[in-house]
Amino acid sequence: MSDDNQVHTEDVATTENYSVWVSQEPDGEMVFHVDLGMVSLNLFREEWDELVGLMQQAGKVTQNRR
Repeated sequence: MSDDNQVHTEDVATTENYSVWVSQEPDGEMVFHVDLGMVSLNLFREEWDELVGLMQQAGKVTQNRR
């Protein structure tokens, strides 16, 4: 198998229960993988950016309720 078809991966963040990692697909697309226990999300860059923004908004709201 040639190196052109290999998927390169990199860990982004890991906790005791969750992890985020990214893969660089052979076609050049970057895919973000979010593993939350039994649930896995596979997101393209645009979807990832939207999810990060959503979680930042949610974090601000929940911090104000403490």
